[in-house]
Amino acid sequence: MTNDEARMTNDEVRPIPYPPSPTLMPAFQTDILADLIRAKRECLLQVRDMGRKQLELIDKGEMTALLDLLAIKQRSIAQLQRIEKTLDPFRRQDPEKRTWSAPEIRSACAEQVEQCDILLAEVIKNEKYCETALIRRREEAAKQLQGAHLAGCARDAYLGGPELPTHNLDLSTER
Repeated sequence: MTNDEARMTNDEVRPIPYPPSPTLMPAFQTDILADLIRAKRECLLQVRDMGRKQLELIDKGEMTALLDLLAIKQRSIAQLQRIEKTLDPFRRQDPEKRTWSAPEIRSACAEQVEQCDILLAEVIKNEKYCETALIRRREEAAKQLQGAHLAGCARDAYLGGPELPTHNLDLSTER
């Protein structure tokens, strides 16, 4: 176990073996595709789980922990983007012309692609919900700040806070 792995917690990004090691290069391009799809699914699961934790932290108002989680989540999103970029050449291929080492690998890969689509939709839905929850929290905080400010103004008025400048108008006449 490396030092990085030893420091990992449940909330942190788990390393995903991608791209495959050159010394362990699969015999078929489709094996690489299957490995990438597995890595994408694992990454999406991590992002989904962190999104759920994100919502919990928003609801509890734990903003410091939320920012820590978002930093970790950003690394998973960056990893997902790298995987997507590595998948680009496969998108230009005709799926029916691919040669698979085994039909089970092809069906497992197809099933994982469907799972990825479902996970991505869930992640997007959760992100929108988190955004709404954060906006609600922000508005609540703004109301509290405004209430505190108004209370301070009222207190200052009763305590004879800073006096407003007065202008003396001398209406007496001198003769």
